[in-house]
Amino acid sequence: MERIEFYMNNYIGIIVAEVEELEAIKSLMNNIEEVHIYNLNLFKGKIFNKDCLLVRCGVGKVNASRSTQILTDNFKLECIINLGSAGSLNNDLNIGDIVIAKNLVQHDFDVTAFGRDKGYIPETGMFFECDNTLLQKCASIKINNINISTGIIASGDIFCTDVKMKENIYKKFNADCVEMEGAAIAQVCSLNNIPFIVVRSISDIPDGNNQIDFNEYLHFASKNCAEFIRKFCIL
Repeated sequence: MERIEFYMNNYIGIIVAEVEELEAIKSLMNNIEEVHIYNLNLFKGKIFNKDCLLVRCGVGKVNASRSTQILTDNFKLECIINLGSAGSLNNDLNIGDIVIAKNLVQHDFDVTAFGRDKGYIPETGMFFECDNTLLQKCASIKINNINISTGIIASGDIFCTDVKMKENIYKKFNADCVEMEGAAIAQVCSLNNIPFIVVRSISDIPDGNNQIDFNEYLHFASKNCAEFIRKFCIL
């Protein structure tokens, strides 16, 4: 088993899923030191004198949960921020817009056979509420020419391309966008009493052909997320 040092700095943990998101945020960091824990590559550094810890978890809820727990077990964390891309469920959202989560839900969690609503997780409930102090701080951030709003983010282990699925998730959970990691990170943070916030930039709109949009606009969404965390660290 690897010997793990417990780092005593009070870090802002930053979790992303995609390489493009990692590189955009990493470009903001100074004094970078790479740390390897359980085959996970982490980058310690500063953004505007804030101690930050950046990690790419990979796609999906299991990868997201694993990385969140590793951060929690091995570092003293001020908070965890998950940034990345998402598909729009709300017709008022356009490519590049940013959604700050008030609440998150796992739209694919299903124990309806036991009389529970879709999305309900035994012992934790349906929605995970983001830290109010972080929410207020994030809501004060402005980026030129980018619409920023707060709302509900839905997560599931599927890249949503189906219009009917999009409509069902929107109708069931009143969710503004859909992605594949945020609510799992929220669940782990909640269980560990770590303040958290999830911020997503719209990269695609589920319409049966949105994989093309995602590939085209991922860099744009990643750039927006990097600018968001830059302003967050200035505050």
